[in-house]
Amino acid sequence: MRKRVWVPLVLLAVAAAGFFGFAPGYLEGGMNKIDGKPLIAVSAEARALHQTLQIVDLHSDTLMWKRDLLGTTKRGHEDLARLQAGNVALQVFSSVTKTPRGQNYDANGGDTDNITALAIAQLQPVRTWGSLLERSLWHAEKLDRAVADSQGKLVKVSDDAELDTLLKARAGGTGPVGGLLSIEGLQDLEGNPANLVQLYIAGFRMASLTHFFDNELAGSMHGLKKGGLTPFGLQVIRRMEAKGMIVDVAHCSHACVADILAAARRPVVSSHGGVQATCKVNRNLTDEEIRGVARTGGVIGIGYWDGAVCDTSPRATARAMKHVKDLVGVQYIALGSDYDGATTVRFDTSQLVQVTQALLDEHFTPDEIRAVMGGNALRVIRAGLVPLDPNANPPAVKTPWPM
Repeated sequence: MRKRVWVPLVLLAVAAAGFFGFAPGYLEGGMNKIDGKPLIAVSAEARALHQTLQIVDLHSDTLMWKRDLLGTTKRGHEDLARLQAGNVALQVFSSVTKTPRGQNYDANGGDTDNITALAIAQLQPVRTWGSLLERSLWHAEKLDRAVADSQGKLVKVSDDAELDTLLKARAGGTGPVGGLLSIEGLQDLEGNPANLVQLYIAGFRMASLTHFFDNELAGSMHGLKKGGLTPFGLQVIRRMEAKGMIVDVAHCSHACVADILAAARRPVVSSHGGVQATCKVNRNLTDEEIRGVARTGGVIGIGYWDGAVCDTSPRATARAMKHVKDLVGVQYIALGSDYDGATTVRFDTSQLVQVTQALLDEHFTPDEIRAVMGGNALRVIRAGLVPLDPNANPPAVKTPWPM
């Protein structure tokens, strides 16, 4: 009789161990891919220039996955070793808290969620299973643990002084990699603007209002109604500006982008995506939106995957960047990889010299490449981390561009 009881229990335990041990890695392996197509030839000039750059990537989703940032696995697109190999100075790590089933670029409701099942399968703390806020706080905790265990090779950046310390430490060409926390969709506020304080204390310094569905702050480019900024969304933006958190328009509907650009008192970013002039996908920015981001003094992060540039070649990324340069100026371009964001790319973060070469081939000068690969993003981040007096109401930064 006892055998009838314990044998099924053992089999169940073995099955559970197999599921929780292997399923998360198997799932991620099928979602964060490198397509294996040929890379472009890299010149000695590009390699030498690349090693002198202060590189900043405005968006990756690495913290979403059950993967050690300090580990040696080759799963996905980045980890500390690959960030070091790619000469990355600062990586912005985004917190993804909810995605709809059947996710697509056209129309999604917010009534389903893939991340709950992922949180359970990855054996995340139980508090994250039912709370979007706790999922973001867990992602911040994961970064903090990696920083603590990195022996100084990974440092967290949460204010302008820490940013300057990081860059000073890297001035000799080597040094630690910085990590800055962002949020992909402020549905993790759970309808309570006071939760922004908890997120700020945890180290989050950038956030987009929406992700793949409409929420109480604004309409998503991939939502059902695709509306504009709500009064609650505007309230949150004002709190973000006051505290020193950068507003990201990525994934916002066109109406939402217009409303944010009209309301912004600080430079805004489009952390990851592309431009419709070279890749006509709904999530990409129109020329008028590019001009609007430039008016605030912000930057546009260009990605490396098909949905951003209609290809995975670094040349497609460089062409999108050239369009922004020709339209408003090189000072508004940045990197926005969307690494580990369920994307398929040509190269991982260790091979970012591919972008440097592609920019040289598009006749960007070395100084322009320094700006694109990190200088522009550093300018906006350094300014955006400084809290704004909540009683002040300065106009958005006005900057000219060639017509």
